[in-house]
Amino acid sequence: MSTTDRVTLDGTSLTCAQVSAIGSGHALVGLGPAEAAERSWRAARKLTGPVYGRTTGVGANRQVTVHDPGPDLLRSHAAGAGPLIGPERATAMLAVRLNQLLAGGSGLDPALLPVLAEAINGRARPPVREYGAIGTGDLTALSITALCLRGEIPWDGPAFPLASADALPFISSSALTLADAALAITDLRRLLDASIRIAALSWQAVHASAEPLAAVVQRTADSAAVAAALRDLLPALSPARIQDPYGYRACPQVHGAALTALRHAEDTVTTAINSALENPLVTTEAHHNGNFHTGPIALALDALRAALTQTASLSAARLATLMEPSYTGRLPFLAAAEGASGLLILEYVAHDALATLRQLATPVTTGTAVLSRGVEDHAGFATQAARACLAAREPYEIVLACELVAAERALSGPEPDRPIDVEAARKRLDGAD
Repeated sequence: MSTTDRVTLDGTSLTCAQVSAIGSGHALVGLGPAEAAERSWRAARKLTGPVYGRTTGVGANRQVTVHDPGPDLLRSHAAGAGPLIGPERATAMLAVRLNQLLAGGSGLDPALLPVLAEAINGRARPPVREYGAIGTGDLTALSITALCLRGEIPWDGPAFPLASADALPFISSSALTLADAALAITDLRRLLDASIRIAALSWQAVHASAEPLAAVVQRTADSAAVAAALRDLLPALSPARIQDPYGYRACPQVHGAALTALRHAEDTVTTAINSALENPLVTTEAHHNGNFHTGPIALALDALRAALTQTASLSAARLATLMEPSYTGRLPFLAAAEGASGLLILEYVAHDALATLRQLATPVTTGTAVLSRGVEDHAGFATQAARACLAAREPYEIVLACELVAAERALSGPEPDRPIDVEAARKRLDGAD
């Protein structure tokens, strides 16, 4: 996307790729129909009786009737710790929240919608810090943003007199978590596509058999897609062995599983960014609910990181074959002379990155938390899962870059020992052929 592209937000059709384009500044936003938000706002003004966060306190104070609870709610929740998040994540967060508000159900004043669009297009950055959420709403991030809008915290964006009744409706969202997940998913799709192209280079370098890529062998749609992509990339090869190591033979199955996990994560996150996950959800009445809980998103993102680690392990395994004369027909480590180290160090670099990936693949969904005097007795931790997915991009890139360097060396011939520029290879991943 170019900076002239525009994404129309309508509460129903925002994609992860569009969130990424908006966050990076490659697209601006426009407002689609706001009827759903307006209906919810009109209904909220007619509510009677106790309504969580509007006429009561929150958490363990849910039974306490409170007059004008909004300002105190925002000020008490505007905490957070650690480094400030970057502009890409902040802008993506605002885009996700605006899109959710357009889906209706919050009861929030729709006059805020164009103000948020202005903030997004102006790349206004609320001073949100890294830590402060556990997968039950990004309360600190959105409280800080709300106070920026109210003029109580300085920022470079527009002002809006957010009413007390709109405080909880604005912050009752996991918009930052979902934005992080969308950014990670978009980048990981690109890297998983690059992995297939790099695997094809290694395939050629070792004259691996194409038998495992036959369409009749495949048992899932995604393994069939990986096999087909590899077949299209490979020239006619005379296989050097009757059967190759798993890095080649099981590539469609393992990499196909990663594509399956990616698609499931993308579908789960896309549903969430186009849903009114409000508590309470305002239709003709207020429905108190648990849609804010991000357990399903955490599960999908945990599975994605586990699958990513498996396919990265295959890349490291293929790298090992490229160091072996019995596979390449060249000197050990693709060296230019007997006894030289060649590309030996790439295995160290790749396994360092792979070890980091394994750490990042630790599931968050095995944990929980009990907060607010026992009333909030479970947490999804999708926030941590999304951050881990963002962090996984770098080590996965490095593993792929190591394989790319070795595969290109195996195909082009030996070179004298010299410093190996893995970083340059990372920049060429998208163009690997």
